[in-house]
Amino acid sequence: MSVEHEDPFVKIAALIGGDEYLKVARSLLNTEDATDEEIASSTGLRINIVRKVLYDLFGKALITGIRVKDEKKGWFVYRWRARKDEVDNFIENQKKKIVERLQQRLDYENSADFYHCGNEDCQKLTFEKALDLSFKCPTCGKLVNLSKNEKLKKALQGKIDQLRDDLKH
Repeated sequence: MSVEHEDPFVKIAALIGGDEYLKVARSLLNTEDATDEEIASSTGLRINIVRKVLYDLFGKALITGIRVKDEKKGWFVYRWRARKDEVDNFIENQKKKIVERLQQRLDYENSADFYHCGNEDCQKLTFEKALDLSFKCPTCGKLVNLSKNEKLKKALQGKIDQLRDDLKH
C-alpha cells in the first residue's frame, strides 16, 4: 500500500484504517456523491465493509452523506462525498489529542519517584508499591532502585514542544 503520491484525503484514510479505507477513499475521490453500493462495486469490497468504513470516516467528519430517494427502487439511499477541506482540521485535532496524552504522561512522570530493577521486561514501580513489596521486583525478585527517568521526561517534553510548534504554523 504505497500512498506516497496520493491525495492527502486518501493518505489520512489509509493511515486510519489501512487498505480497505484506501480503496474507499480513492473511490470517493473518483466518483463524487457515490452510494455505498457503487463504492462496493468499484472497490471490490463487500458492502458491509464499505459501510463500516463510510460510517467511520463520517464519524471523523472526513466525508459527508446526503440522503436521497432512489427513483428506481423507491427507498432512500445515502450519497457520499469526500470532505477534503476537513483533512487539515482532522490532523490538527489528532495532534492536539496526542499533545494532551503526552502531557498527561509527562505530568505523571514528574509526579512521583519510580523504582526499577533494571530488567527491561519488568515494570517500574511507584514508591508506595515498591515499599509494599519491600523494594523487590514482583516479576524477577531483584532489588529495585530509584529510577532516573530524565531521558523519558526529556523525550516527552521534546515531542510535546515539536507538536505544539507544528500546531502554531
